Amino acid sequence: MRYFSLGLLLSLTLAVPLFAAQPQEYWQDRNSGNLQSVDEQLFELANQARARAGVAPLQWDPALAAAALYHCRRMAAEGPIAHQYNGEPDLASRAGRAGARFSLIEENVALASSPDLIHDGWMHSPEHRANLLNPRIDRIGVAVVASRGVLYAVADYERTVQSLTTLQIEARVVALIRESGVSILGDPSLARAACATDEGVPHSRAGLQPAFVMRWQGSELTRLPQVLLDRLNSGRYRRASVGSCPAQGLEGTFSAYRVAVLLY
Repeated sequence: MRYFSLGLLLSLTLAVPLFAAQPQEYWQDRNSGNLQSVDEQLFELANQARARAGVAPLQWDPALAAAALYHCRRMAAEGPIAHQYNGEPDLASRAGRAGARFSLIEENVALASSPDLIHDGWMHSPEHRANLLNPRIDRIGVAVVASRGVLYAVADYERTVQSLTTLQIEARVVALIRESGVSILGDPSLARAACATDEGVPHSRAGLQPAFVMRWQGSELTRLPQVLLDRLNSGRYRRASVGSCPAQGLEGTFSAYRVAVLLY
């Protein structure tokens, strides 16, 4: 039995999806329509292990499952298992092309004769166990292909980044700023222009220039950066403008939000 693991943590832009999810391949010993597929068994075993460890359960991600199946079929064709073969996209590219959006992605692969042995092997390997029980991941996609009398398995895990429009991103940041009592300007155009630059602020035709500018990129919209929170709580500012734009200075298929806040 051989195992390999890979963990990646980056913050990059999302690639355009190139293919849609494909049907899962099931263990050849399904003699009735009531037997559970091996990928479903591995999914349940993963969540059972996370429950015992006190970690939140994972949700199934069809895009990750499609990426896992793409690679699993390649493993079965090659024979020896690996995370990447000659001419094949890497893990992040496969997931991005399948339509996944993520700030963290990990992968476990295995070759064994049963789903229990696959799961047991992962749980007894420190790197694989860490991937499976990582509290930062929230989605999973699993694929299994039966070939040569054994099972080839791929499990991809991610920290998902929700797909939001510019208006939705701005609305979430506005809601956080309003908690401080600062009012929001109705026109976000200057903040959006500031978001699209690395420094400085485009000149306002209305003649109103901000006293403080904050730009940041990240995969979470649940809280504001501490520097911005300190400014908002200082009592020095009465109004704010919020603008979002595409993430900048990034490569690859990872996803992030980019936001600018102007304080007056």
